[in-house]
This record gives sequence, C-alpha cells and structure tokens, in this order.
Amino acid sequence: MRVILFTDEKHRATLEALVKNAGISVVDENPDAIISYGGDGTLMRAEYAYPGIPKLLLKGSAVCKLCSPLPNEEVLKKFGAGGYRVDEIEKLEVRAKEKILRGINDIIVHNDNPRHAIRYHLFVNDKQIGGEIIGDGVIVATPLGSTGYYRSITGSFFELGIGVAFNNSTEQADHMVLREDAIVRVGITRGPAHATRTTFRKEYKIYFCHRRGDVGSGQGNRVRVHRRDSSVARAFSHCGQNRSVCECGRGDDESNRARRGVCA
Repeated sequence: MRVILFTDEKHRATLEALVKNAGISVVDENPDAIISYGGDGTLMRAEYAYPGIPKLLLKGSAVCKLCSPLPNEEVLKKFGAGGYRVDEIEKLEVRAKEKILRGINDIIVHNDNPRHAIRYHLFVNDKQIGGEIIGDGVIVATPLGSTGYYRSITGSFFELGIGVAFNNSTEQADHMVLREDAIVRVGITRGPAHATRTTFRKEYKIYFCHRRGDVGSGQGNRVRVHRRDSSVARAFSHCGQNRSVCECGRGDDESNRARRGVCA
C-alpha cells in the first residue's frame, strides 16, 4: 500500500514516525490512499487536495468524531494487513451563475451582509415549498454534515438523505430531510447573498446580488443543489469503528448510494 501523508507541518514528524513503524510505503505521487492526521477539518482539506483517492483517518486532534476509537498504531496495523472496509458517502453539488461547488458536508446559501436578511423561494424537485422566505439563508447538508451547522440550527441530525435547514427565518420554517436524489433550488429575490462550501479553514463562494423581481428571470438568481452524479465519498473504516468518511470518487449509478462493506 502506497500512501501520501496529509497533516499540518507541526504534526508531520509524528505522522512520519507512526507510518514508518507500521512499515507502510510513503510516496509523493500515485498513492493508493491518503493518510489524514488531525481532526475532522483535516479530512475536509485532504479531500479537497486529493479528490478521487480514499482517505485513512488518524486522530491527531482533541476533536475527531470521524476517527476510529482504536489507537493510531492499531489502526495502521489493521490497515497494513488489509483489515479494513471502504465506506462510500455521497456528495452535494451546487450550481449558480454557471459555476459549480461540491462538498461532502454541506452547501450554504447565506446573506452576504450580516445587517441585511435575504429573501428567497425554495423549490424541491421543482415544487415550491411555502411562500417567500426572509432570513439569513438555507443550509443543505449530507448525513456527514448534519452533525455540524445543520445540527446547531435544528438540534437534530440524520443518517440518510439530504437535510434542509433554515437559518434565522423571520417566520417559523421547519427543517426537512429529503430523499437522496432530491434537487433543491433556491431563487434569490433580494440579496446580496453567496453560496458557500467550507473546508474548515477556507471558504469557497459564488456571489450573486439581485434586486427584487421574478424568481424565474435570468440565470444568476437561481441556486441548484443536488447529489453529485456518479460521485461518492470514500474512506477506510476499521473493525470496531462506528463511522468514517472520505474522498471524492467516481463510479456507476449504483455507487451513488452510500454503502457499508464488511470488515476484513
């Protein structure tokens, strides 16, 4: 197994020692896997830097909910001996203004100026939900992302589908958990606003600013969020581990479904 190491510079020596003691080959290119050492945020950055390659999570931070409860040395031992499975988790894709963002945790449509709310309409599979919504924005989350921003708003999380949460709406708006193949469209009637995906240390945004008008007019005021076609997240999961995630890969239609393998 050939791996590339991904961590902060201050942790690199520690990670190199762990991997060397496990007898795993470290390379600079064409790896079979990426070893992500840190916390949940390190995984997000590793997925962005190395899409299409499975990730192995090692705990190098006080907070790493996605890491195995086993000691890192034991995780590497099982990994080297083939004692793992690969978990696949779906990604989201957002399209706006002819630009595309993809995320494994959530996509956020948010007011650009914190002093001003935005106004928008929400559509699910082309069916409008309610009337015009006034608030700070809307969060569309994967099961992975449901334990973060989505949970802070709704007080809940989910394990299947796509979640939609409304941020600081002036009227009561209940969150929704939709089928995994749902398409969520947000029509901005008054901005400015931006669509964002985060990798914990960096934000990647698409900006749009509109005057009030017809939701269907033009292309710039429509934000489309849906499951990324033929793209999944993958991670090595170990015996004794409850959950894990990782990378962006491509596959056939069947691989768009989140799958759990069995421990070797």
